Amino acid sequence: MPVVSVGRDKLFHALGRVYSQEEFEGLCFDYGVELDDVTSEKEMLRKEHGGQENKDASDEILYKIDIPANRYDMLCLEGIARALNIFNRTIEVPQYKVANMTGKQPLQLTIKPETALVRPFAVAAVLRGINFDSARYSSFIDLQDKLHQNLCRQRSLVAIGTHDLATLKAPFTYEALPPEKVNFVPLKQKKSFNAKELMQYYLDNDPKLKKFVPIIHDSVVYPVILDANRTVCSMPPIINGAHSAINLDTKDVFIEITATDLTKAQIVLNTVCTMFCEYCSTPFEVEPVEVIDSFGHRKLYPDLSSREMVVPEDLINKGIGVQLETAQMADLLSRMQLQAEAVPGSQVRVLVPPTRSDVLHACDVMEDVAIAYGYNNVGLSVPATVTVGKELPLNQLVELLRVECAMCGFTEILTWALCSRSENFEYLRRQDDGNTAVSIGNPATAEFEVCRTSLLQGMLPGSASHTCCLQLCTQGCAGFVLIAPV
Repeated sequence: MPVVSVGRDKLFHALGRVYSQEEFEGLCFDYGVELDDVTSEKEMLRKEHGGQENKDASDEILYKIDIPANRYDMLCLEGIARALNIFNRTIEVPQYKVANMTGKQPLQLTIKPETALVRPFAVAAVLRGINFDSARYSSFIDLQDKLHQNLCRQRSLVAIGTHDLATLKAPFTYEALPPEKVNFVPLKQKKSFNAKELMQYYLDNDPKLKKFVPIIHDSVVYPVILDANRTVCSMPPIINGAHSAINLDTKDVFIEITATDLTKAQIVLNTVCTMFCEYCSTPFEVEPVEVIDSFGHRKLYPDLSSREMVVPEDLINKGIGVQLETAQMADLLSRMQLQAEAVPGSQVRVLVPPTRSDVLHACDVMEDVAIAYGYNNVGLSVPATVTVGKELPLNQLVELLRVECAMCGFTEILTWALCSRSENFEYLRRQDDGNTAVSIGNPATAEFEVCRTSLLQGMLPGSASHTCCLQLCTQGCAGFVLIAPV
């Protein structure tokens, strides 16, 4: 699960009260998250550098909180504080809205057809009159990093670009150009690069950005966001341009999201907008951008409307093991940011806000009711169906064989189910026809490339590393293997 580090004092200020560590751990448990660690920047650096003190590091107490992988709205301090405040009934669920553009021309982002060769989708929005301070700015950047690591799959599916709108001129275009024709000054650099030079520079000099280069490195064209003056805003998914970099004085933020998956792009845009629109001149209001796709279709983003679900009362009660009225369920769901009401037919109508993209099915609503009700408040009961566990016949046979082998002097070893392609074929003098072994798509190491097709390849490397005589045995789905000295 993602771990989000937030300043303890900042979090308590946002929550409106001070908690003891035990109280806060209890609140986290009730909500379904976990306080993983309590540390500080100085302590983390001391551990990283083998006990060496860093005098410039901060002593601020940091809470490291484990967040469910699908709760993208809780990847920053703002999201955590908002969720816990709503859970504690300290604040009401915010009403997110798109600014009324009647009589006004929204900013436009036009997607060129050639982007289909590399990253075909783009969406955008504007946060107007945002008020940054150092803590909010850091949280804004950290949220983007967390989303890139999580939902965006290391930028391979989605990439986020944020820009100071005052430095740019609309309308914008999303194009795909040959790398030699893309020239700009990238973020944190002073000189201009063309795209090919920049990619090589990152491969040679930047460990952080180096891992993103392969995403588009071999493409014949590179994606690029341009303003009306042909100023490069960003070259997704690698880097933004220095010209439009945001800072503490930025008031209007232009957010552009490029992607290979439109649904994920919309979720990321909604998450960034809803988490930080509370700091806008009109809180919880986002200015839309008109996106014109490669077919000429026009659509305003973001879409902050709520999704409607209707869930039967008995499904929730049976799943949790309680007896609640629909009105009670609706009240409990309000603590989880879901607006709900009882409807005829013993059902609950639920409105899912744009922040809760994790709510996909009736069982997700049931889970939220259970969290708000409190798992500790669910009474214990004996299952109506009585069953007795029994060992499978195959497992029983294996256990008997293991005992007999041990009595005969054999040593049982446990081996990996994965091995290298060489161990599975070449070392056993077997032909690799490409169909015998299941291959791993993106193996983490060369040692785990395929699923083993027999038990021998796991045993032979172990026996080869010993000079003494060994009697070995191992078992698996394929059977039982014994190796005894000759």
